[in-house]
Amino acid sequence: MTASPQAASKSVFRAALVQMCAGRDVARNVADAVALIGEAAAQQAAYVQTPECTTLMEVDTERLMAETKPEAGNASLAAFSQAAADKKIWLHIGSMAVKIGERRLANRSYLFAPNGDVSARYDKIHMFDVDLGKGEVYSESVNYQAGSNAVISELPWGRLGLTICYDLRFPALHRALAKAGASFIAGPAAFTRITGEAHWHTLLRARAIETETFILAAAQGGRHENGRETFGHSLIISPWGEILGEGGTEPGVVIGDIDTQRIDEVRRKIPSLTHDRVFSVVEERVSPLETIRK
Repeated sequence: MTASPQAASKSVFRAALVQMCAGRDVARNVADAVALIGEAAAQQAAYVQTPECTTLMEVDTERLMAETKPEAGNASLAAFSQAAADKKIWLHIGSMAVKIGERRLANRSYLFAPNGDVSARYDKIHMFDVDLGKGEVYSESVNYQAGSNAVISELPWGRLGLTICYDLRFPALHRALAKAGASFIAGPAAFTRITGEAHWHTLLRARAIETETFILAAAQGGRHENGRETFGHSLIISPWGEILGEGGTEPGVVIGDIDTQRIDEVRRKIPSLTHDRVFSVVEERVSPLETIRK
C-alpha cells in the first residue's frame, strides 16, 4: 500500500486514501479515522481523503437520526479540523451525515485546509435508491436531502472536484467538473460488495479516462456492525486510467505520488475535453424501398 517517497512541489504531491470499516459508534469511528489520518501524514501525505460515511454506518432510521448532529458545534468536525491543523495537511472527509432539519440529513463532504478551516462543502447530488435483489434495498432519499450544486475547490497543485459514491455513475457530473478546471476528482465511497465487484474498477477508470483527471477514491471495506458489506479497494487512478494505488478489504492507508504534469501530457495526446459537439437526438424512420429507388 506504499509508494516510493516523493518530495512535494508545485506539480508533485503525495495523496493518501484512508480505508475504513466504520460502525455504529461515532466517537470510535472518528478516533479510528484520526489515527489513520495520522498514519497517512507520517508518510508525508499532503492530501488525505477518508471514505463516505466516515463517522457512521447506519441503516436504521431512528438510530441514524439519534446519532447525527447539525454542523454547528459538531464534535466530529472539530476533531477533523484539529487533525488537519495538527498535521498541516489538506484533509478531505469523504462524507458524513449532518442534520439539516428535524428529520432531514445531508450526506456532506468537508475539505479542511492545513490551518483547520473548512475550504469546501459538498452535498451528494445523486441519491442511492436501488434494489439489488435478495432483499438488499437502499433508499437514501428517504432520510437525505439531495444536493443541487457541483463543487470545485482550489488546492496548491490544482483544482479538486468533489463527488460522493453513487455520483460515480453519472459521467456528466464528472465531465462538468473537468470542464470547470478540475485536475483531480474525489470519489469517496461505501460501495456495496455486489456492485463493487461488478463495477467499481471499471467505473473509476472510465471516469479518469473520460475526464483526463486523477481520480482519488477512498472506500469503506468489510462487514459493518449494521450487517452491510462494502467492497473496499480504495483507488488512485491516473488520467490515462492507470491504477497508481489500491487497497484491499481491510482498514488501512493507500499512498500515491501525484505528478500533475501527467495531466497536461495526456490532454496533449488526446484533447477530448475540447472536442465536444452540439448534437440532437432524432428518431429515424424506415423509408419505403420505392422511395429510395426513385
